[in-house]
Parts: sequence; structure tokens; C-alpha cells
Amino acid sequence: MPWWGIAIILFSAFVLFALLHSLAKNKSPFKRALLSMSAGLLTLLAVNLTAGFTNVSIPVSLLSLLTSAVGGVPGVTLLLFLNLFF
Repeated sequence: MPWWGIAIILFSAFVLFALLHSLAKNKSPFKRALLSMSAGLLTLLAVNLTAGFTNVSIPVSLLSLLTSAVGGVPGVTLLLFLNLFF
């Protein structure tokens, strides 16, 4: 996938999160959207950093990065469940 396709996906997810936060009448929807996306990426990082203790890791690829950025913490949880079953 070209880099501009990835940028479009991330920008669309950011706008969607900002729209959802503005519909929920939050004070700063863009800040909340950025925090939602970064929370997913930080959760993916935390899972991989604790892999030595838990023996659970998620391979870092384009798909896992996009899933964790767009899905946030539930996206990383989904990746963990898929890793458990497959």
C-alpha cells in the first residue's frame, strides 16, 4: 500500500473520532481524537514491551499498526484475541 493510502486511512479515522467526540459534546474533540489514537499505539507498545514477562506479543506490521491506531485499545484487544486463537 502506498504511503498516501495509509495517510488517508489515518486521517479519516482521526476525523471520524473527532466527529464522534464533537457529537458527544466534548470540549476539545480534536485533542480527544488524538488521544484515542495514541492510546491504541501506546497499548500495542506496552504489550510488546512486556512480552518477555507474559510470553504474549503482537508482531508489528502495517496491519497491526493501523488496527491499533484506528481501533484504539479495543483494537489491540482484538489483536490479542486473534493471536490467542490463531
